Amino acid sequence: MIRKLLASFTIVASMAAATPSFAQDNTVNVLYAGSLVNLMERSVGPAFEKSTGLQFRGYAAGSNKIANEIKGKLRRGDVFISASPKVNQSLMGAENGDHVSWYVNFAESPLMIGYNPKSKFAADFKTKRWEQVLQEPGIRIGRTDPKLDPKGAFTVEMMTKAAELYHQPDLVEKTLGDAENPAQVLPEETLVGRLQSGQLDAGFFYSTETSDLKIPAFQPAPELAAKASYTLTILSDAPNNAGAARFVDFLLSEQGRALLKQHGVDVIKPVVTGNGQAVPPSVQAVIDAAQ
Repeated sequence: MIRKLLASFTIVASMAAATPSFAQDNTVNVLYAGSLVNLMERSVGPAFEKSTGLQFRGYAAGSNKIANEIKGKLRRGDVFISASPKVNQSLMGAENGDHVSWYVNFAESPLMIGYNPKSKFAADFKTKRWEQVLQEPGIRIGRTDPKLDPKGAFTVEMMTKAAELYHQPDLVEKTLGDAENPAQVLPEETLVGRLQSGQLDAGFFYSTETSDLKIPAFQPAPELAAKASYTLTILSDAPNNAGAARFVDFLLSEQGRALLKQHGVDVIKPVVTGNGQAVPPSVQAVIDAAQ
């Protein structure tokens, strides 16, 4: 009787031990820039699952925030998609933990000023220059933290250039206040929702967000241009390397690139930076096919 119980216990224990491994092999954890929430969760993720039979699990936040969590060993993932190459570089090299050895630039998205069509300031955006509307009393502006998200840094950079272009030395102070103004700075993954719900009148968004969600928006003068440069990589300590490679293969494939275009992302020829020898053969083959 005791032997039977021990045997049963051993079988159950073995099954329990095997379950996480199977779940891990079947799941791909993708850490991605918060501006891609709608694209990843409603389009790329489901399409990837249908195409491969693997499970997509996404986590969205500001690119710098994700990088800080990776470096601090607070979060692990298989694939990392950033909105700026500089973020990847902060994870490269022994001094940065060797979390990234290569990355691929694969898409771009210009920075836009979007507004809520039901806002009381909506009509002004159609008749006045955008920086004039952003200075009107009572307008609620949303943006991301320049320390945690490239979009936030691009916003401050754009407004600083606008101050010079339009000869308004106090423009940044009047529109943004402090760089980390708590009345404006919000998590990237919540910014669109705040605008759509009427909590904000206007905000700074990438074209993929405004195009994808039909947010009225306009692009500033060419002299003020700023844009996300999306990159992707397989993290060096990815728990599921094989699954990560399949996700990258899918995203860079003809089907994946078509989905990106549908969501307002400007697709570019993929370019590898870093240790090209570390790029999985299947990923390299897809990159070569996209040239």
